[in-house]
This record gives sequence, structure tokens and C-alpha cells, in this order.
Amino acid sequence: MNAMTGHRQARPVSPQAQTETLEILSFLEEFSDELEGALDIIAPNAHLRMALHLLQGHFEAKTITPTSLISASRVPYATANRRMKEMIEDGLIEQRPRTKTGKSFSMHPSERLLAQWMQLSGRIRRLAETCFGGETDDQGTRDYYFGGSYAAAKSIPPLRVRKARLKVPGGIRVLVHGDPTFMVMDNLKRQFEQVIGTDISQRAFSIDRLREEALRNAQRETSRYDIIAVDLPWIGEFAEKQVLMPLDEIMDLARLDPADFHTAGWMAAHWGGRAYGVPAQTTPELLFYRRDLFAKAGLEPPATTDALLDAARVLHEPRRGRYGIAWNAARGTALGHTVLMTIADFGQPILDLPENAGGFDTTHLAERTYRATIDTEAGLQAAKFLIELLKYSPPDILSMSWYERVRPYAAGNIAMAYGYTLLAPYFELDESSPACGQTGYLPHPAGPNASPVAPVGGYVMGIPANLPPDRVPAAVEALTVFASPEAQKLYVQNGSRTNPRYSVASDPDVRRASSIFEAVDAMSWRDELQFWPRPPVPEIGGIIQVCGEEFHDMLRGLTSPRDALRKAQSRADALIRTHGTP
Repeated sequence: MNAMTGHRQARPVSPQAQTETLEILSFLEEFSDELEGALDIIAPNAHLRMALHLLQGHFEAKTITPTSLISASRVPYATANRRMKEMIEDGLIEQRPRTKTGKSFSMHPSERLLAQWMQLSGRIRRLAETCFGGETDDQGTRDYYFGGSYAAAKSIPPLRVRKARLKVPGGIRVLVHGDPTFMVMDNLKRQFEQVIGTDISQRAFSIDRLREEALRNAQRETSRYDIIAVDLPWIGEFAEKQVLMPLDEIMDLARLDPADFHTAGWMAAHWGGRAYGVPAQTTPELLFYRRDLFAKAGLEPPATTDALLDAARVLHEPRRGRYGIAWNAARGTALGHTVLMTIADFGQPILDLPENAGGFDTTHLAERTYRATIDTEAGLQAAKFLIELLKYSPPDILSMSWYERVRPYAAGNIAMAYGYTLLAPYFELDESSPACGQTGYLPHPAGPNASPVAPVGGYVMGIPANLPPDRVPAAVEALTVFASPEAQKLYVQNGSRTNPRYSVASDPDVRRASSIFEAVDAMSWRDELQFWPRPPVPEIGGIIQVCGEEFHDMLRGLTSPRDALRKAQSRADALIRTHGTP
């Protein structure tokens, strides 16, 4: 996989050195060695030895052949061959042809064996903790294992291999964004190749280059990619320009279990009532804050914009090298996103959307009857709020964008930062970071008479409209695997902090990985996860750029708030007229 991200490359998240599953497999293998070495009367258990070897190969994405399986049994060839056949007949081993002749097979654990192993490994760990104690003695953690939590019954099994290899010339080709979650997929390349049975090639770009390449690809006679990642605000544009296929034309959507996706993330993948992608990342922008600094200063977590400014003022100590808050303020796309979300914090979308019980209705955007709402009272409140934020921000704030705002937070130089959950690995997985284990997660604090909102960002994975028909079935199958609960759990276990599914957020292993999942799940149930702050209309990219330019001039002191609002409104109106909206 080639991780080319243009001018900036996201730091890949390091996978965990050894997963809990592999630790237990290793323990059982070493324990068997000790028993067989200490007591001559104990013979190797061929069934157990082969099961351990098969499972370890599966989790490490190594090809297991009948020969290697027999060798792992530590019993004579004829005995091992009989035991292997018994496991195949009992439905514990699946064979997948390695060649066209079907005479050579790779060996894989069946769904039954994987399910039985998950139950056994949990019991072994609980038994060890009960008998010998352990480092994890937290009551909340124990509750997950002893049935005290709803999540305990919802553990997601590991990915299993497909019974038949995907047959597609050149393998599956994927275009993605160069962020930590997609880099986790890069790290897991071999495991996914093992699952789907073919090669995977991946190209990764920065956000602006990703959009350019997706649009350029749509102009080609045939697509160079089987699957492409699409930023949520682009859905309307990509649907209108026929960049993506409607998924209901090529697959049964029920296979994806739509009800399992966070509602906002699933609905954001739609245009004109049709799904054009499958949520791969549901990553709301939240307020990260240092719980230890707040406790030391006697501050409560901020629920309002006024409380946020008060906290930023108290925690802003530039002489000591610490600043109150960091945010997206670089000119153009970065600041434009901040403007849209800040206006939403004051209770208004960037378009004149009708209100509904959950905020604002986006279901009729394809009818193209909307207009921009920038030069408004909420817009003025948002502009003044951003000017106030400048007082408690780092001196280079006007050049800070996606990664720059989180890196100093991870380094301990910032007390609060607006950031997408996908960036949390920069401090959650770095034990040297002062923010590691000390970060709280909140939706955006709300302005007067508004409600807290966690604006949904992230990516869906869709299938290009110009993909040759003979490649579509394989693309659908690969897409289903990449977006499955089993795959999403694997991403989390290897460092991702994004998740589009309720079932994954409820998994006890996932909840132990980070408090961020429980926090986001609660926001979803409270209807705080919303995608209306960045409605996915075809003009949204232009509107974001306009706001990012005019508000940047305002923050530099070149124009007044009212002039910035007026200019942005005029340019947005012209954009929408150009694209045909009355």
C-alpha cells in the first residue's frame, strides 16, 4: 500500500505490540510445553496444538497449509493427518483452494472455531484473574466480564476468512485519506488480504488532493479504483456528478445492517434518499480538555461558549508556555470548517434548513431549494466568539489546521482543543503525553439558547460509478468486509479512535481501549451527533472555502465582523446561483 498524502503525511498509528488474543494463545502453547516437558506420561494434544497454530496464523495473517498444521501437532504424521480430518469433519477447519486446480488448500479457522475460541479465551483470562489476581482490578472493568454490563453479551468475534477467494484481476484497489484510521488499515493489509483472498493496493492523499483525485478519476473511461473514501460533505456533489454508484443498485443494503450505524453517520451517506457509501469512520469533532488541569483550577467542564471562554482565560498562561485552546484557524478549508461548526454552536445551520425534533432537516437537500444563511445574528455571534478565542490561543493559531491543533495539545502546551476523534491517537497512544489518560471529551459547548452539538465528520467508502461491471461484485464484497463490525473492532484494537457502529461501541474490548467510544455513543443517543452543521450539498466545498477566506481576513483585523459576514454571504449566494439553486 502506498501512503502518499501530498504535502503532509499522517503519522501511522503503531499497532499494539501483542493483542490479548495472541497473549492467551501464546500462554496456552507455552503451558502445554511445560506440561509435556515436566511429565513424560503426557503426550502432545494434537487437536489443541493444531487449533492454536491455526488461530495464531489467522490473527497474524500467515498462510497455514496442511503440512504446517500437521507439523504443529507434534505427533506422528499419520496420527496428525487423522486428527486434522476429524477437525475438518467437525466443522472447525475450513479449506480454501490456493490454486485454480483446487488441489492445494490453505487452512483457516471456521466461524464455529472462532466463536468457541472467543468464549474459551475470555474464561481463561477470568480464571487467571480470579486465581492469581492481575493488574486490572477496576470494578468497572470486572463488571464487563461478569455480566454486570449490557456490553458483556455483545463481544464481536474476530474477522473470519471468506470461503472463496475474491477473483478480481490485480486485486482490490482503494483510494483513501491519509489519516490515522486509514493508516491502521494500511498496517493490517496482510490480514485483510488473507480474509478476502486477494491483494489490496491502497493510495492515500491529503484531504484536498483526495477530492481532486476522486473527481479526476470520475472523468476517466474506467475507474482506477474499486473503492474510494469520501468526506461526508462531498456526498451531494459526488452524487450529482455521478462520481459514485448508488449502493442500492448493486447490493442488498440489509447486508450492511443499517440500524447498527450511528444514525447521523448513516444518514450523511445519503443523497436524495439513496445511500452512496458505507460509513467507514464516524468521527465527530469534540472538545478535548485536560481533566487534571481543570481539576487543579477548580473548573467544571464547559457546557456553554461563555464557560469555554472563561476556562480558556484561566488556563491561558503563555509565560509558562501553555495556551488556553487550539482550533482550526488556517486560511481556507480548515477555518471554513470551524466557521460552519461555530455558527451551528449558536443554533443555526449554514443553509436555511427547516427545523425538526433532532435539529434541522436535511432530507430534501437534493431538491436544491436552499440558500446560504451566513450574514445573520447567529453568524455575528459566531464571528465575535472566534475573535474572543484568539485571545487565549497560541500565537501561530492562524496557521493551525487539522494536525497542528492536536499536536501541541498532545505535547501539553494546550489546555483544550477542538478535534476529531480520529486524531485522539496522537495523545491516547503516547504514554509520554501529558494528555494521555487525562483527556475528557465533550460535544461543542453551545451558545445562548442553543443545544450542544457534536458535528459529525469522517468518511464513507463508496464504489465509483465508472467501475467496470465485472469488478463490481468483488468491490461490494470487499466493501462489506472493510465496513463490518469485525473489521471496525480490529481497527480500534490497532489504534483507531473512530467507529461508525453501535455494536462496536458496546463491545467490552473496545470500551476498554478508550473512553472516547462510550462518550460518543452517549452523544449519539442524546441526539448530539449531527451532520447538519456541514450539509452535504454540491456547493458546500465552495462555501467552506469562502468562509475560510473571509473570516481569516477578519481574524487578521483586515475587515470587521459585519463586513466579513456580508462578503461571505454574497459569495455564497453567487455559488449557489451558479449551481442552479433558485
